[in-house]
Amino acid sequence: MQRRSFLTSSAAVAGTASLAAPALAQAQPTVSWRLASSFPKTLDTIYGSAENFVKRVAQLTGGKLQIRQFAAGEIVPGLQVMDAVQAGTVEMGHTPAYYYFGKDPTFAFDCAVPFGLTSRQQTAWFDQGGGRELLREFYRGYGIVNFMGGNTGVQMGGWYRKEIRSVADMRGLKMRVAGFAGRVMERMGVVPQQIAAGDVYAALEKGTIDAAEWVGPYDDEKLGLVRVAPHYYTPGWWETGPQLSLYVNSGQWDKLPKQFQAALEAAAYECHVRMQADYDARNPAALARLLKNGAKLHHFSKDVMDAAFKQSTAVMEEEAAKNAKFRKIYEPWKKFRHDQNQWASVAEAAMQNYLIAAARK
Repeated sequence: MQRRSFLTSSAAVAGTASLAAPALAQAQPTVSWRLASSFPKTLDTIYGSAENFVKRVAQLTGGKLQIRQFAAGEIVPGLQVMDAVQAGTVEMGHTPAYYYFGKDPTFAFDCAVPFGLTSRQQTAWFDQGGGRELLREFYRGYGIVNFMGGNTGVQMGGWYRKEIRSVADMRGLKMRVAGFAGRVMERMGVVPQQIAAGDVYAALEKGTIDAAEWVGPYDDEKLGLVRVAPHYYTPGWWETGPQLSLYVNSGQWDKLPKQFQAALEAAAYECHVRMQADYDARNPAALARLLKNGAKLHHFSKDVMDAAFKQSTAVMEEEAAKNAKFRKIYEPWKKFRHDQNQWASVAEAAMQNYLIAAARK
């Protein structure tokens, strides 16, 4: 009798639990948003990351929060995504924050600064090191709530028509590079150029520019740059762990039910982790194909790296001296970077360096 009663009660509880989620979803309003991406659909890692995000949000909300994604240019150009979110033209955006360096260099901390944090360190700083709180305060002035939206890992140093053996070889070089990197490169004698990804190949082929940086092997392969600028350099010291951002208009965020806010935040985190995994899985094979097709892999010389580090530090310090918003983030960020690099030297870097050396024997 008692066993039968227990089983009956358990079944009733299970039935109630199974009905709870659909009932909860049915109780919520149906919300339709638009998301503007800074990327074309051909970039299946970056554009595809936001596709995964919108699908996951729909799953977590029982289809009640529907977000429709638009590629760069379909609603606004890729470099105007933040403006569209701020103005309420779209409810969401997926973009690199350093695209808005011209508005305020402080934006770069939400993506990458020269000789900055690695992908893991950037995630740690944002999620556990105070970065989220500092950046949320900064974005409040733009009417935006920001979330981590992916990371590529350390990027490559770009494609060059000729070898770069020293800083002297960089003087007068016309290079597709912008933002903080452009400011640092300019001090090293480079002439920075702002050119859309679709126009880079033609510019290199015609000699309008001498070099161009994009992302890394998997994405770079799609542009075909190996055919016109075969010298492929590493590392991309200006993008050591570039983080993508998901932007939400503050007013629209405040209107969302709490359950929808939680779903969006969880989906953003999944999107962030998955993008890094995608790049780590795909880049090795892509690099092998590029080398097979004529790419000549080089490391920047110590001369170039030392000059870049010196000029990067000078640019950051100068910006901090005149920009209070930048300084408020830069000072604790700089300490976090110092502590992280000390820790990396003890375990992570030591282990990785050994394995790399061992593999070469």
